[in-house]
Amino acid sequence: MNVPPANYSVNAPTPSAIELTVPDECAGLRLDQALVRLLPGFSRSRLALWIRQNQVALGGKTARPRQKVWGGEKITVVPAPDPSEFAFRPQDIPLDIVFEDQALLIVNKPAGLVVHPGSGNWQGTLLNALLKHAPQLAHLPRAGIVHRLDKDTSGLMVVAKTLTAHADLVRQLQARSVTREYLAVVHGRVARDGTVDAPIGRHPASRTRMAVVARGKPAVTRYQVVERFAQATLLRCRLETGRTHQIRVHLNSIGHPLIGDPVYGGKRTRGAPEAVPFGRQALHAEKLALVHPSTRLTRSWHAALPRDMRDLLAALKTES
Repeated sequence: MNVPPANYSVNAPTPSAIELTVPDECAGLRLDQALVRLLPGFSRSRLALWIRQNQVALGGKTARPRQKVWGGEKITVVPAPDPSEFAFRPQDIPLDIVFEDQALLIVNKPAGLVVHPGSGNWQGTLLNALLKHAPQLAHLPRAGIVHRLDKDTSGLMVVAKTLTAHADLVRQLQARSVTREYLAVVHGRVARDGTVDAPIGRHPASRTRMAVVARGKPAVTRYQVVERFAQATLLRCRLETGRTHQIRVHLNSIGHPLIGDPVYGGKRTRGAPEAVPFGRQALHAEKLALVHPSTRLTRSWHAALPRDMRDLLAALKTES
């Protein structure tokens, strides 16, 4: 059950080495200073990074940043590709397409797939996959993506295929008329259905986390008990707003963090059923409903629980 998420990254091509000879006018300079003169097409910070990453050799030996040159030495530089250069390239990554027409694309995103390229994830994202599937999406903001799911959250997402559809979907999201329902498995026995109405913003002590904070943006999550187990509960959650990590933060704030959540549940989530390990936050976007931008009819889609969450529920039932 504790299966690591799939690796969607694609290896960048290996660049060709650059061979240089230190000219006499660079004699006495540090290596990094000489490289700035000899390779003006690269930034000083990029060259310094390559030296630190052992991408530069001086006289056939690994170079050091402050090493001096005296003229005549051979320098070999193996440029490391800038990962951001691959951010908006099409990549052949399988997509689970639930629905598609001229205006919309509904995708069932697997856990482990990042939605947008960014620091640490410049390739192997849903955006890269969409550009391969429908190259015209390159002309739309964020390749038509109008909302997101966390990397390790699975489930339904809508993607616009035209500028008109994109604008319409953004308006629907702003008007909170898009229905988004999630299935979440949390620690502890939740006593009754309820609503968390609490503003969310950046955590005051950890900028990579979100938290319930007084000056945050309004956020509302409604939850309904689906099934209780000995030490856990299956909830159906409905978002009225779409803040970053909203369900994860809200459920943690009421003492019922998601099973497997490495950020808001701790490395070893408190109250965890010991016999039921789970490798990601147990959260799945099960239902998506909206007004179709072209037909103006309300459409809805469902995505069944993925195998890992089905196995988790089966294990919880056995333990109960």
